[in-house]
Amino acid sequence: MKLILLSGGSGKRLWPLSNDARSKQFLKVLKNEQGEPVSMVQRVWEQMESVGIAHSSLVATSKAQVDMIQRQLGQNVTTIVEPERRDTFSAIALAASYLYSEEKTGLDETIVVLPVDPHVEADFFNKLKELEQVLTESNADLALIGVSPSFPSEKYGYIVPETDQETKFYSRVSYFREKPNKTDAERLMAQQALWNCGVFAFKLDYIISHLTQKGFPTKYEELLHRYSELPKISFDYEVVEKAKHIVVLRYDGDWKDLGTWNTLTEEMPNGLLGNAILSEDAHNTHVINELDIPVVVLGISDAVVAVSPDGILVTDKESSPSIKEIVGKFDLRPMYEERRWGWYRVLDRVVFENGNEVLTKRLSLMAGKNFSYQYHNQRSEVWTIISGEGLYAFEGVVYRVKPGDVLNIPVGSKHGLRAITELEFIEVQMGSNLVEEDIVRVFMTWEDVEEHCKWAE
Repeated sequence: MKLILLSGGSGKRLWPLSNDARSKQFLKVLKNEQGEPVSMVQRVWEQMESVGIAHSSLVATSKAQVDMIQRQLGQNVTTIVEPERRDTFSAIALAASYLYSEEKTGLDETIVVLPVDPHVEADFFNKLKELEQVLTESNADLALIGVSPSFPSEKYGYIVPETDQETKFYSRVSYFREKPNKTDAERLMAQQALWNCGVFAFKLDYIISHLTQKGFPTKYEELLHRYSELPKISFDYEVVEKAKHIVVLRYDGDWKDLGTWNTLTEEMPNGLLGNAILSEDAHNTHVINELDIPVVVLGISDAVVAVSPDGILVTDKESSPSIKEIVGKFDLRPMYEERRWGWYRVLDRVVFENGNEVLTKRLSLMAGKNFSYQYHNQRSEVWTIISGEGLYAFEGVVYRVKPGDVLNIPVGSKHGLRAITELEFIEVQMGSNLVEEDIVRVFMTWEDVEEHCKWAE
């Protein structure tokens, strides 16, 4: 059995902590069994390791999330990176082609697809193992896991099983129902309907044959080259709705989608996170503050106050899901990002009338990590080292740097940095088009840098 974890989306319902680079699954607002702060994806990965299935898993994601995945799960996690976002069908097809042509996975292998961020107990992942037997015994096209609903939710889709079946191990699916009103949800629960938790399984041959029938290559590198030609459509619409035989396996444990502030705060260990004060008469209120300045909330109950470099949210919990529609009107760059080498925070941005910009960042480079040896065509930079020690490569020469050093980097100058100890510095960019894409990388590893550069005398 192989597992494909889907990591996508911007998690705008959890703005301002989540953005395109740091989606909801990466927010460290939960606790593991040791009481340490973890993200949703870290919690899921730990649970998968505990039941012995993490080693056979890969993560399908976008370019913007690769650094976060590797930072939180480690460099050895296999990631399948979409060249562009084209919805879940394309992401799953690309991952399936990788398993088939690169890992040489057999066509009869069971493939399980699931989101990276369900809030469940480890027993849920033991349930995944049963999907292989379900597919074999039922000879179905697809096998799903459905969660026994604990209340008539209007937020989830429902799987309605056929009732006149002898087996109790799994059920044939009669039909699906998307997000019903409360009355219909109560009726569906009476019919033993299940919440659709986005987990499904198929034999690898099923999706490989689908690609062949559509005229697409099944080799990973070839499909990657033609990725823009794949339909921009969900797996549900492209595959599930057309499947002739679908079965569902019931899961009776707890399951929750932590996609909104009101559901996420239910699982947070306490009401305060960060530099904040909450008055005693503020009941059922959560404050999450990522800034250094204090936040004080007095006498406001049933609310969420979330503060980050990207913005400030003050909302009552019942209204919090509607934030997605509001922030969709914003077109702002992320002000904080975590990368595999460390993190950066935007401190200030100024745009002048002549079109020139000045962008100021604070960056942290972890010990032993390095930036690529690179240059920029549209900006100059000034780096001021504020803590730690490192090695600085500039135009073919390597220097040692320490706190107080100021490094001037003109447009087009080759430069790189490696941290000996954890290194923090202030970066001031100046130019007419300050975008992340303005990077030409010469060498990626520091070994290559030292091989091609000389040491300062």
